[in-house]
Amino acid sequence: MGKQLNVGLLGMGVVGSGVCQVLAEQKVAIKARTGVEITITKALASPYEDKSAVAEKYGFSLTTSVEEICADPSIDVIVELIGKIDPAKAFILTALAHKKHVVTANKDLIATHGPELMAAAEAAGVSLYFEASVGGGIPILRTLSTHYLPDTITGIFGIINGTTNYMLTQMVAEGLSYETALSEAQEKGFAESDPTNDVDGIDAAYKMVILTKFAFGMTIALTDIDITGIRGLSIDDIQQAAAFGYDVKLIGGAQKNKNGALAVSVGPVLVPQSHALASIKSEFNGVFIKSTGIGQSMVYGPGAGSRPTATSVVADLTELAKHKAEGIVTPFIQFAAPTKLASASEKVDRYYLSCPAAVDVSALIADVLDPTVAPQQTNGITAYLTQPISQQFAEERFGKVAGIQMMKVMEEF
Repeated sequence: MGKQLNVGLLGMGVVGSGVCQVLAEQKVAIKARTGVEITITKALASPYEDKSAVAEKYGFSLTTSVEEICADPSIDVIVELIGKIDPAKAFILTALAHKKHVVTANKDLIATHGPELMAAAEAAGVSLYFEASVGGGIPILRTLSTHYLPDTITGIFGIINGTTNYMLTQMVAEGLSYETALSEAQEKGFAESDPTNDVDGIDAAYKMVILTKFAFGMTIALTDIDITGIRGLSIDDIQQAAAFGYDVKLIGGAQKNKNGALAVSVGPVLVPQSHALASIKSEFNGVFIKSTGIGQSMVYGPGAGSRPTATSVVADLTELAKHKAEGIVTPFIQFAAPTKLASASEKVDRYYLSCPAAVDVSALIADVLDPTVAPQQTNGITAYLTQPISQQFAEERFGKVAGIQMMKVMEEF
């Protein structure tokens, strides 16, 4: 292979074009730092778009055959940027079968089939990297897999969906309704025409599957996560939370209890306005980490977009280049621990509760109210904060009562 890393590119959309641009701009710097020149030599042509001008600009050939790219003996690594699960999974397995390293930004695929793909990479003696699958331009996965090796993480909490964070920021700052904030996000290109995965918390949940593996070594499925989206979240609840001193954020969280059991969730959470995560605005992402060694830290940056995501993809390529120069092959994640999940009775949090002022819930909530915080009443809505109670208790007591809105409250660390 010499001192050159030849790349086959699958996917020439926004991120794929960004990878071409970043590599062209940084080729000299990357070679100076790694001793290896990274070059895209062949890319998969789409039958729906003419990318010949892009190929000519960056000096690579086009083909309509994935097999041709994967079987090419001169290509060292396949970059998969097609997205979705199919046919991306089949393409990656084909690449691994041909003993090609693989770099992908495909969070849905890694969250759903990560163990299978990582096992296939290990069997083939090659690497599978996917830094860009979580947080776009935020180097969170490599941070967890390297800097936290001598540390023990006890909790990880993230704003990991730019669409919902933009919407919630606008609801707080401009007093917009959910519907208006969503429409604005779509107009600005932050939300898809079908925003289901974003607003229902699915996108963030996929990312939590991956973050949980890197932070705790545990392999979980989407069904192991308590998922609640922001659909139908009212401006009244946003304003009530602010009156209590909190901002509402869609938080993906994973935390160990004293018995070592893990609670993983995605949902709207009241975050103290003094907390670092409350400072994450608009489409930006941030991941807050609690550990026994470092204590508290946060990684922050753009969570999506062509340039940030492409930069993370190229960062994976530079890691492969360094390993090539050193003659080694390393898996992205080696950390593995038995999966131990907390039961609903073990998941304990304070809760925000709200209901129409005309509804008398005093008998329901009297024994769990936080005595240090007075209820708030605005626009015909009464809101309360509880003492710490279990999820099981909260669901059994309040979950089926019409008109009651429940959200967890994050503590100030």
